[in-house]
Amino acid sequence: MYFGMNPGPFGMSQTGVPFGDVSSVRDWLGITGPVQKPPIEIKTRPVNGFDCNRSEVSGRRFWGLMQSLCGTPENFFKTSFVYNYLPQQWLTASGCNLTPGDFKKPEVQELYNICDSVFHKVLELYEVEKIVAIGKFCETRAKETLKRHTSSRSIEILYLPHPSPRAVNNTKWPETATECLRKHNLLQYYQQDPE
Repeated sequence: MYFGMNPGPFGMSQTGVPFGDVSSVRDWLGITGPVQKPPIEIKTRPVNGFDCNRSEVSGRRFWGLMQSLCGTPENFFKTSFVYNYLPQQWLTASGCNLTPGDFKKPEVQELYNICDSVFHKVLELYEVEKIVAIGKFCETRAKETLKRHTSSRSIEILYLPHPSPRAVNNTKWPETATECLRKHNLLQYYQQDPE
């Protein structure tokens, strides 16, 4: 399981897919369709679905790497999937993206209790063996969840730097991510089928 944080305004908030950069989701994953607007929409961050003309860098980097490693989405989904800790978009009134990590722990402890519990159920349901935590926030939530909830199997937590351009020293994310996957012996799962 690749474990992400929450939707970006130009990614999952537009497509419903984690790290859901519109062109990546449409052109590589092959997903299209109508997307409804939320009941309350912030003018500076409209939900235009697949008509959104903004690129979501984190999603473009993530799915671009998976495309280069796997060739086809089917090769990725044979062994892997992506799950977001909080599948809701949070924005300030001015349209700035808010993540759970932007709040002090006491302010969101109730949210953590709910999301950790659901996350644990997903781990059990899909019999996850390895969590690839994308970013430090997700690594922390994965560790906390496994500490608080017993699991029917041993689950390994691996850290992968977040593909966000906001992250420090992140200009060569595909190379860094590939090396991380190599180090943890995960590239074997993404061998492209011979033509």
